[in-house]
Amino acid sequence: MTPAAIPAYRRLSVQERRVQLLDAALTLFAHRAPDEVSLDDVAEAAGVSRPLVYRYFPGGKQQLYETALRSAADQLELCFAATHTGPLTVRLAGVLDRYLAFVDEHDAGFSALLQGGSVAETSRTGAIVDEVRRAAAEQILVHLGVGAPGPRLRMMVRTWIAAVEAASLIWLDEGKQPPLDELRDWLIDHLVALLAATAATDRQTAAAVRTALACEGPDGAVGVLARRLLPVVDEAARLLGGV
Repeated sequence: MTPAAIPAYRRLSVQERRVQLLDAALTLFAHRAPDEVSLDDVAEAAGVSRPLVYRYFPGGKQQLYETALRSAADQLELCFAATHTGPLTVRLAGVLDRYLAFVDEHDAGFSALLQGGSVAETSRTGAIVDEVRRAAAEQILVHLGVGAPGPRLRMMVRTWIAAVEAASLIWLDEGKQPPLDELRDWLIDHLVALLAATAATDRQTAAAVRTALACEGPDGAVGVLARRLLPVVDEAARLLGGV
């Protein structure tokens, strides 16, 4: 019997090895808090030696964590990027589906990322997390079609981003209940309600909401909510002198 062929060893390039180590680290950080992950764990997960990890990340665990965090942050930012055509709520449903899927997949790591308190936390890691929040808010403003948002609209959008984060953490703490599709729909309703409340006293928001809701479909819970809110927005616009 001919013995099974043993796959030939292939030396990885510097970039390939770095990606391999980052993938291993991200997998570990996704399911365990940073404090609970050691360089030995990363080396074992990647099938390499601890000195090799140090060769690519001479700053040790801190450098590896910050680099992995930057990679995760890039993925989170991409969750909010989507086509800018079609009904607003349909676009936001896609955004939230991607975001909540990331939360679901990275559960413990996501909690550690947002809640802080890790020995690996530094001003740099804090800045990375804040950058994700700001980038998410900017993308939502783009979806609303607002190029130069005033302070009320910008604050409202950033408040919603904070609410999405808080709801995600509560969802994890509650054993991932309710189901993701229900959480997504509730968060969309939450944004629509915040927009309507802000539109009552802010002309720029009223214009953005009026344009967005006019494109919504008539069917489904969001369409019903939109129709209920349209008279409120129209009355706000009238009281503000037209938009």
